Amino acid sequence: MSKPAAVRGKSSGRSKQKPVATTCNLGQLKWIQYPGHFNQALSKAIVTPERSGSRFFDYRMSCYEPGAYVESHVHKVQEQIYHVISGEGILVVDGEERLVRANDVTHIPPGVVHEFHCTGTETLVFLVITSPPMDEEPCR
Repeated sequence: MSKPAAVRGKSSGRSKQKPVATTCNLGQLKWIQYPGHFNQALSKAIVTPERSGSRFFDYRMSCYEPGAYVESHVHKVQEQIYHVISGEGILVVDGEERLVRANDVTHIPPGVVHEFHCTGTETLVFLVITSPPMDEEPCR
């Protein structure tokens, strides 16, 4: 079996770089309060196009102090998964309030209005997976 041209040392005429796997420790990343997030609704951007070159998803850890929230919003083309690790809060999905706790996972398709509030007495920690990483035109 012959090796691809790039492996044999021949250029294919394209200057495409080989993808590189990335690893980080969460302690290396700063907490960020993004627009539309309030009262210590913080996130760490773990895997993003800017940070790691991902093309198909954005992966973040969020940490909301009691009283923190993200305002009501909707995504045009993005879908999201919220996976609660600890704490509890109210996830409002198309006007329906849902109490969510550790081990609850919610899939939010494009076009669904949502907001998230830490209503518990402890910090709400959850993972957010978004695909694609960029919305064509965020709707508010």
